[in-house]
Amino acid sequence: MRFMQKQVFRLGFSLLVALWLVVGAFVPPAAALTDEQKLVSEVWRIVNRNYLDETFNHQNWSAVRQKILEKPIKNPEAAYAAIRKMLQTLGDPFTRFLDPEQYRSLQVNTSGELTGVGLQIAINPETGKLEVVTPIMNSPADLAGIKPRDRIVKIEGLSTDNLTLDEAAAKMRGPIGSSVTLLISRDDSAEQEVKIVRDRIELNPVVADLRFSPQGTPIGYLRLTQFNANASMELAHAISSLEKKGAAAYILDLRNNPGGLLQSGIEIARLWLNSGTIVYTVNRQGIQGSFESFGPALTDDPLVILVNQGTASASEILAGALQDNHRATLVGETTFGKGLIQSLFELSDGSGLAVTIAKYETPSHRDINKLGITPDQVISQESITRTQIATPEDLQYQGALELLKTSSVFAGVDTGVN
Repeated sequence: MRFMQKQVFRLGFSLLVALWLVVGAFVPPAAALTDEQKLVSEVWRIVNRNYLDETFNHQNWSAVRQKILEKPIKNPEAAYAAIRKMLQTLGDPFTRFLDPEQYRSLQVNTSGELTGVGLQIAINPETGKLEVVTPIMNSPADLAGIKPRDRIVKIEGLSTDNLTLDEAAAKMRGPIGSSVTLLISRDDSAEQEVKIVRDRIELNPVVADLRFSPQGTPIGYLRLTQFNANASMELAHAISSLEKKGAAAYILDLRNNPGGLLQSGIEIARLWLNSGTIVYTVNRQGIQGSFESFGPALTDDPLVILVNQGTASASEILAGALQDNHRATLVGETTFGKGLIQSLFELSDGSGLAVTIAKYETPSHRDINKLGITPDQVISQESITRTQIATPEDLQYQGALELLKTSSVFAGVDTGVN
């Protein structure tokens, strides 16, 4: 496996190359191309060499390029529109073009800083509708009551039916203190308008606390909200601190964690595993790569992971790795089911291109795309407020405590309680 990509980002990104040469239809020689046409051709070549589906959505990919270049492209905006039109023929919402502003914004977001409403969004590949993966904890969207799986019907009165993911995100961005109105559709209620005031989003991805079970066992509670550039380091510090405080077991809360950097998920899996495969990647030629853990783990204490429908991408990689390696027991609901990997390519004019280059499989070779990961113990619950998380009102958290109480690994643990 050769590494070509400079930066990897959200929703599970990896460094992988798949080479497949296509004899294309005639296009004008490179010297005759305008800068705008060269940009279109640059995007076409990257997709041609790396895209997961070698049928390109059952179409002649060379003919798509020829058709696009036959029409005049007079300025950068026209080139961007042509590129987006070309990518739409793939039928893949995760393979997308980002203009220079969107590309810079994405780089900032994955670095651990963010300004806006605090929503992680995706286009449902089955319905084509814009959905909330999860609101970022304590963000304006979270405080406004937005929930995972909410459908965003309109943004400022504009229907989202024909918006790309990045166009929708751009319409929700804005200066701190400004507001945006969303029309939200939810399965259990009528459509409702929600006004959200934009603010700076705190992206410390780790919440850590030493709790005690009803039996007095010290338990380290860790809530991981996303896989940004800081996540692995912050979680390692939290585990080390809890170990010093005497934690005898852990609950890792991945609920409503939409993922992020694939490498971050791999590094976090290594914090828990002494050895074993973390994830397999499979390109369009069926060539497998893998990421391994070589230890030592920071702790061998018992671990329960909480998951739900908002647990996606890198979160699923982590949960699947620890479940398949019998390192953790999963409690909650079936996860989101995003098993595709994108790489981010920087283009010659400062714009960017996200391309689906591979799929991932768990260590037991489960392909979870559109299927999700089923927890070992299924516990469904109605949505709870953020203040109810990890409290007696949180049925999934209580289920984790009960599981730890009855686990044989606690036999002989000195809780200090008589």
